[in-house]
Amino acid sequence: MTAEPDTHREGHPEGVTADEFRAALTRLAAGVVLVTAHDPEDGPRGEDVGMTATAFVSVSLDPPLVMVSVRNGSRMDDLLERQPAWAVSLLAEGQRHIAGRFAMKGRISDRLLFADVPHERGAVSGAPLIKDTLAVLECRTEQRVVAGDHTLVIGRVLRADTPGTDTGPLAYFRGRYRHLD
Repeated sequence: MTAEPDTHREGHPEGVTADEFRAALTRLAAGVVLVTAHDPEDGPRGEDVGMTATAFVSVSLDPPLVMVSVRNGSRMDDLLERQPAWAVSLLAEGQRHIAGRFAMKGRISDRLLFADVPHERGAVSGAPLIKDTLAVLECRTEQRVVAGDHTLVIGRVLRADTPGTDTGPLAYFRGRYRHLD
């Protein structure tokens, strides 16, 4: 039996090492969003699930489509495979604590994480929509594309709202949350 190569140092057969790739991509500034969904099958009243993401983009204006990248086998990936309705809250610069808590590895239950985060339930998706964000979108999955160790979830935007906050976006650059000056 041969050992799997350490792609962090040795590189993939065609391409750079994981460390080289990560180092280069940390120099790409990205907006920070919280992707949420409601799992009606988890417990008597269901369970809300949240995930911080920086791999989120607009795909199309007609029809209105967005895309988020979720890690294969993650709780969000498993949920979005069977639950087509989900939401995205575009985080404002003062919401770093929300991004951090939903990005933690080995975190406590999502129910406790949502307990003290001001939110409302989306009328279209049933998912939590974080209050005081730059914008909120409610989506329905149109397509899922497996790409390496992630799945690209493409969703049709069914509802969009811009609550009217005057703050700037929360950004992620060089491995840290930042705000734009």
